[in-house]
Formats: sequence, C-alpha cells, structure tokens
Amino acid sequence: MTQSQQQKAFYLTTPIYYVNDAPHIGHAYTTVAGDVMTRWHRASGENVWFLTGTDEHGQKVLRTAESNGLAPQEWADKLVADAWLPVLDVIDAANDDFIRTTQPRHMERVQRFLSSLKDAGHIYEGSYEGPYCVGCEEFKLAGDLITDETGAQCCPVHSKPVEQVSETNWFFRLSAFTDQLIAHYESNPSAIRPESAYNEVMSFLRSGLQDLSISRSTFDWGIPVPWDQSQVVYVWFDALLNYATAVGLGDEPGTPGAEKFAQTWPADVHLVGKDILRFHAVIWPAMLMAADLPLPKCVYAHGWLLVGGEKMSKSKLTGISPQSIVDLVGSDAFRYYFLRAIIFGQDGSFSWEDLVARYTSELANGLGNLASRVQAMVGKYFAGVLPAP
Repeated sequence: MTQSQQQKAFYLTTPIYYVNDAPHIGHAYTTVAGDVMTRWHRASGENVWFLTGTDEHGQKVLRTAESNGLAPQEWADKLVADAWLPVLDVIDAANDDFIRTTQPRHMERVQRFLSSLKDAGHIYEGSYEGPYCVGCEEFKLAGDLITDETGAQCCPVHSKPVEQVSETNWFFRLSAFTDQLIAHYESNPSAIRPESAYNEVMSFLRSGLQDLSISRSTFDWGIPVPWDQSQVVYVWFDALLNYATAVGLGDEPGTPGAEKFAQTWPADVHLVGKDILRFHAVIWPAMLMAADLPLPKCVYAHGWLLVGGEKMSKSKLTGISPQSIVDLVGSDAFRYYFLRAIIFGQDGSFSWEDLVARYTSELANGLGNLASRVQAMVGKYFAGVLPAP
C-alpha cells in the first residue's frame, strides 16, 4: 500500500438532499462550495473523499410521490436520474460518491447501527405527542413555532401549519449526552462554524435536551426498525447516518468497507444549511457518542440564498434552476459568482442583475482584460511560449 493510500482522506460531505422536487441553486450552492474546497485539497496533494447524495425516505417524499401518482421508490428513482445526478454535471462537481438512502448498503448499515444502540441501552419504547413539520421532517418545540394571521401554529422555515402527532415510538436517550456535548464543544470550539452557529448550538444545549423519537408508525415509507416491523426509522436518524454508511460503517474488520471507514472517518467537514444545524451539531454527534465513534471535526453551517428577501424554497416556488444560470453564463461563472458574491456562512441575496453585473465587470472586463494583456505580452516578448515559472 502506497503512502497516499494510507493517508487519512480529507473527507467532506454536503447534506443529502430531499427528492421531493428538482434541485435549485440553493442546493447547488452547497455542492459548489464543497467541490471548491475538495479541489483545493486535491491540488495540495492530499487524499480526498467528497460525498453528496439524496435523502429519499420520510413523509414528505411519500406525499410528493402520491400526489404525482407514483410509488415513492419510483418517484425517487425518477428524480435522481432526471434531476439530481444531471445537476452535478451542470455545475461541474467532482464528487467521489453519491449516496442514496434507499440503497441496500445504507439501509443494512442503518439497521445494524440501530440494533447496536438498542443492545447498549440507548433506545427505549415511549409515547410522543406534539407538533410536527412535514416540510422539515422535524418534531418541533413550542418555542420554535410562529403564529400566522389565522392564529395557526406554523413552522418558521416553511410558514405552514404544523401537524399534531400522537404515536407510540422508539426513543433515543438524547438527553443523556447533554453534558458530554457541551464539554466537547467547549474543548473544541472550531467544531461548529461560523461563530454564530457555535453560539446557537451552545445556547440550545444549555437549555437542556429532550429524548428523541426515532421511529414513526403512521406510514411505512422508510427503513424498517429491525426488531419492530410495525415502525420505520425516523427520517433524520436514517439520513444523518449516510455520512458514515457511505464509507463502510460497522462492516466486518478486514473487509473493503471496514478499510474504507478506517481511511476516511471521521469526516473533516460537514457542510450544511443553517436550518439543519441542530440535527448535525446535536443529534448526529450524540448518536456517534452512543456508538463510541469519533466525532466529525467540523460542522459548517452556511447561510441561506435569498430571493426577494426570502429563503429560496421549492414549496414557495422561489427556486431557480442551476441550468438556467449555466445556460446564460456557463458553469465557471456560476461557480465564481456564488462564492464571490456571498460571504460564506452568511445569508446572501441572488439577483439576475447582480449576476450579469459581476460577470461583465469582474470576469469579462477584469479577469478577461488581464488574460488578454498577458496573452499579448507572451506573444510579443516570448514568441508565444509561456516562460518557465
């Protein structure tokens, strides 16, 4: 085995994206950021592993599939083939792997992981009653909700009324890891970036954690709970594990999966949108702590892309297709614009006018003029041959 093969990979992930609709530029923004960062590490001679993929279980995907007259697996297969894989080519992303939560490699490892947590006493049966946002696929706290003009309690992200859920489910003892999480982040403040995200998570942790319902019994589109076939795994508990299942979580020692896991884990950077920060910086590390696995080195929560002052959203019909921008200015300019125009970690507004203005002033007039002058000087002074550096 060569030294490069033995070297711990720089491992970066994007979120896995819901297949309830086609991707918009908010999704492409995260993927481009990850692609630029991993290309830099590759250019530095490092071993790199770059993962992206799709989240295909849960009530939101099920309802979308039903509304389109398809079975959920058919819907997911169609969206992945027609939209999610093609967009990677549109934005020239050089990912090393693409994980789907409906793949056997993921589902089998999730069930194995879940069984190991139950055997270790981290999972118990209980009842849940409270508000649930299908758009977020999240059990909400009362303090998280907003009230609309009709008096209905709504999700602040989707501005839609939450649903009241009452189920007997399986629970993860999340509350048992409160002090351990606080201690970890106090010792490793760079594990959550930017600083505003770190402060948000620490405030949330210090307010105390509640145990987490990790199964659903009112629908069947998900990974079956291995010891209780009447329940499916809660979509976030399923989805978060993708970062580890994709590189061989829990495979037998000596197998290719186990070797890949040893070479890759822990992840160096999880890139996420700020609206899913708590899942990644609270629930995910607690799951890993329960399994005695190393924690990711950094969860980086970037801001939202805003259109007309609002978060880009498929449900609000404010999504813009990456293809529509690439058709106008090309993929290089697409990538340049979103990393140049927006301070990473903060919200940023997109407008066609700003895109065209920056394309003209910074690329065509600025870099384009520089390239033209350099080309002319090489021709004039070096007979058209680039001099040695």
